[in-house]
Amino acid sequence: MLRTWHQKVGNQRDWVWRGWQTRYTYQRCSSDRITLPPVLLLHGFGASIGHWQHNLEFLATNHTVYGLDLVGWGGSRKPDIQYDIDLWVDQVYDFWQTFIGQPLILVGNSIGSLVALVAAAKYPEMATSLVMVSLPDLSAEQEMIPRSIQPLVNGIKRVILNPPLLHTLFRVVSQPKVAKKWAQIAYANPDRVTDELVDLFITPAREREAPAAFVKIMQGMTSSNFSPNIRKLLPEMNIPMLLLWGSDDRMIPQGTAGILLKLNPLLELVNLAGAGHCAHDEMPELVNETIRNWLDALAVQQYPQSEVEASDLNPQTLDLINPHPLLPINQQ
Repeated sequence: MLRTWHQKVGNQRDWVWRGWQTRYTYQRCSSDRITLPPVLLLHGFGASIGHWQHNLEFLATNHTVYGLDLVGWGGSRKPDIQYDIDLWVDQVYDFWQTFIGQPLILVGNSIGSLVALVAAAKYPEMATSLVMVSLPDLSAEQEMIPRSIQPLVNGIKRVILNPPLLHTLFRVVSQPKVAKKWAQIAYANPDRVTDELVDLFITPAREREAPAAFVKIMQGMTSSNFSPNIRKLLPEMNIPMLLLWGSDDRMIPQGTAGILLKLNPLLELVNLAGAGHCAHDEMPELVNETIRNWLDALAVQQYPQSEVEASDLNPQTLDLINPHPLLPINQQ
């Protein structure tokens, strides 16, 4: 019997947001000697808090860690509404206000990275730092389409994205064999795409509301208004940011990372050799250590020694020197 996504991670609870039941999880910091910011984990497209099953407990060594299922996915309700990044950003902010109330570290994968970035930009009082595992630049597509043919492209989209066709597509991709093939595109190592992982993705898809939500999400993602332009947001960010990118990411070209890196000196890029689009799950040991070393280095610089003892941190951290100076934490 497979252990499904909702049995995997942390201490799970339900929270009603805007009248919709949503799912979240948390794990208290296992150390009582240090005071470091909490962490909030945001999953990617079609995933859930279960996708952080190999990361949450590790990060909880020095941080209280939360995970949130975004509306439309996972264990949260899947209403038939208009979806865009701002919807999920507002969900994240209201969750932070309700349960956390202090500056935190946002960690996201794929769409979750985009939500985390926009949330940190829109609500600067919420985040002290930002970790992104692959970051989709959804605004780039619209910019690459010549103005003269945009009406044609939009017409094609309307044909492809009509509800009956998308409902059919949903029924196909939510079948275990098809879902597994799709996951093998996101993962560089096919051995990491297990039946258990496929179950994590398709269990929420069996809910009655899931097909209609899928249609609205797909229609939203192809709209020019789905997301703010991250190439305009990144230069304005004044908190430390870590961008992790798998060298074998087939979902988003790795060249995107190099373009984004030039937009802000506070953005640090780490290339993960042999990893795909979901590096946090495919290579959790490497990703966990990379995130922890980076966060520990920030803690050494940003917090008084009375609050963070060297013995609480990874020994490698004490030898780390950040490649760029850090601006003060924004706690407006």
